[in-house]
Amino acid sequence: MSVKTFAAIDVGSFETSMKIFEFSGKNALRVIDHVSESIDMGSDTYAMGKISNEKLDELCHCLNQFQDIMKSYKVDAYRAYTTSAVREANNGIIVLDQIAQRTGLEVKVLSNSEQRFLDYKAVASKSNAFHRIIEEKTAILDIGGGSIQISLFDNDTLVSTQNLRLGVLRIQEVLTHLNAGNSELDALVDEIATAQLSLYKKLYLKDREIKNVIIVDDYLSPLILKRVGNDVDKAIITADSFDGLSKLFASHSQMEAAKYLDVAEEKIPLIRISAILTNRIVRLMEAELIWAPGAGLSDGIAYEYGEESKLLRGEHDFEKDILACAGNISKRYMGSRKRAETLENLTMEIFDSMKKVHGLGKRERLYLRLAALLHDCGKYISLVNIGETSYDIIMATEMIGLSHMERQIVASIVRFNHSEFSEYEFLGGWGNGTLDRKNYLVVAKLTAILRLCNSLDRSHKQKLKGLKATLNDNELVLTIDSQEDVTLERGYFDMSAEFFREMFSVTPVLRLKKKF
Repeated sequence: MSVKTFAAIDVGSFETSMKIFEFSGKNALRVIDHVSESIDMGSDTYAMGKISNEKLDELCHCLNQFQDIMKSYKVDAYRAYTTSAVREANNGIIVLDQIAQRTGLEVKVLSNSEQRFLDYKAVASKSNAFHRIIEEKTAILDIGGGSIQISLFDNDTLVSTQNLRLGVLRIQEVLTHLNAGNSELDALVDEIATAQLSLYKKLYLKDREIKNVIIVDDYLSPLILKRVGNDVDKAIITADSFDGLSKLFASHSQMEAAKYLDVAEEKIPLIRISAILTNRIVRLMEAELIWAPGAGLSDGIAYEYGEESKLLRGEHDFEKDILACAGNISKRYMGSRKRAETLENLTMEIFDSMKKVHGLGKRERLYLRLAALLHDCGKYISLVNIGETSYDIIMATEMIGLSHMERQIVASIVRFNHSEFSEYEFLGGWGNGTLDRKNYLVVAKLTAILRLCNSLDRSHKQKLKGLKATLNDNELVLTIDSQEDVTLERGYFDMSAEFFREMFSVTPVLRLKKKF
């Protein structure tokens, strides 16, 4: 039996940690070591906008120690990620370069949506309880140093996700500035959070019923898990019981709370802020149960590596969640569900028939499906500049599981579905950053497919039924059924065919199976 050892390094806002995992056999993953060191980089970033040299020195020293530990375990592979502390720092690029030069480790900055998706995978990897819990109306509350993410589930499907700048370190910086005393802390945190949470409830909760809340954080969730003997399935408490835990901090000094909970005293302020935020959100949602699986970013990193390396077989369909997010965005901006489904089916038929020609894979197939679902979201703002407004909406709306670059790819496909494809303008860097040559070609190829499919339903009446795509040499034969006049569709199809032919050196041909 082949055994692989993997290291997951989380360069967090308050703590830098590493977990060593062992993959042994099919679907077997266990932690064999866990080390961490408190390095409060987040306070530097949130207060001064950059990470100090002192904190950088501490971090590099810590990572060099991690290197020695990895060598002792003969680690086969590692991944090192960092989040908002470096992502929001003005000197983030310099920090990453210094880490590489001084430790030899390559650390990748996760976008917020990538970070939350890995946290979500971490929860999914912890227990069968996850699948049972999210079958009901559930919220995942992911509390980080810089922000929190609230993701809502219904019937095992992710229905919405939103980011709020209410991270524990960010709030702690405000409290330090206000010189808040122990007796004032609960009320101040509640007041800081109320404005954003009230708006969130108005926009996204409305009359939605939430039964369960899953906590993901670095301090509160592991603490609850530890108090039930690290039994993940038993780390479920009622909202009333959690309320009692929250009140513990107000009635005890920091030292007393640390002794009672058996944690380092320096962690108590962050645990307390997490508890206040969680209690406020649980009450806002009127939830009944709270599950604290003790999952963290490192677990998500290992889970993703295991999936990609075929060492683990994931049971949850995460791609379905990304598509559900896109569907809900389309619904929010009054997109046509029927037309989106029609375009999605047409694009998938053509994409799958062209595998030998386009050279794209499963991930690019997902981009095309997302673009089909979001193809007209911009019409909510403008019926004239649909491409540009759709691009802006997609770039401004987070889709958990997509990086910033992937979101830009999807937004670009949608934009150029409606407007002229300009290579000069595209590579010139409009929007939030340029795309490299590889991603430019991905956008161009998927835009050509979406445009062709868009022409087949130009009247928005779904006239063409049962599309079958067959690739014959340099021709893509599209055979369809229709009992209606398709003169309009044929005209637009001919216009779209030119760009398609330019991209693939394949001529699309439209054939009617039945003609009336």
